[in-house]
Amino acid sequence: MSDGPYLLDVRDLNAGYGHSQVLFDLTILAPARGAVAVLGRNGAGKSTLLKTIAGEINPISGVIRFDQQHTAKEPSECRVRRGLGYVPQENAVFDRMTVRENLLLGAINQKDKSGLDRVLAIFPKLGQRLGQMAATLSGGERKMLAIGRALVGRPKLLMLDEPTEGVWIGLIDEIADQLTALAKSISIILVEQHIELALHVAEYAYVMDRGAIALEGPSAQVRGDDNLLRYLSP
Repeated sequence: MSDGPYLLDVRDLNAGYGHSQVLFDLTILAPARGAVAVLGRNGAGKSTLLKTIAGEINPISGVIRFDQQHTAKEPSECRVRRGLGYVPQENAVFDRMTVRENLLLGAINQKDKSGLDRVLAIFPKLGQRLGQMAATLSGGERKMLAIGRALVGRPKLLMLDEPTEGVWIGLIDEIADQLTALAKSISIILVEQHIELALHVAEYAYVMDRGAIALEGPSAQVRGDDNLLRYLSP
């Protein structure tokens, strides 16, 4: 990865749930533009990492610096106002709200609502379903809506936890193409089990094992590393 300053600078992060520690002295960096992949088997700590960066989990120790500000002790809403967008793996949309209402909720802190038009240009399928209840959308459409709602808020950093999970194969390439295009203008952290997709979208990759970074480097280098399959296999 190129030399800093970085939009996100996480150093020596330790975090977990109650007395159960999940992350151990973890360091991860993200540039102002471009995608970074976070890979690892189930239970490696990937989702915990994103939740800690987003403010849903308080770190035990370590530094989280976002846009040159120390944010480890800030509430989630402050990080959102600074430009952090987060799409969790599950429960990322409000089923009893329409597509339009979900999207506008993402713009609640924005005086300029033109971000909605930008999102509909990125995901035109959502424009065809603005009045439809989110609960009636397909898995792929729900993922698009969740990503779209985060984008309406004009984030500087977009964190995505398994954006292609449960998505029909015909929509996966579309989502990958849009993420590749978005990475030219904003920073993206992509947690994804679809390894080839993640390494295609991202320029740099981190591989987690048991809550720590076991392997990292440019995506092409990580793809060719003999240890990759060992860290990803169940």
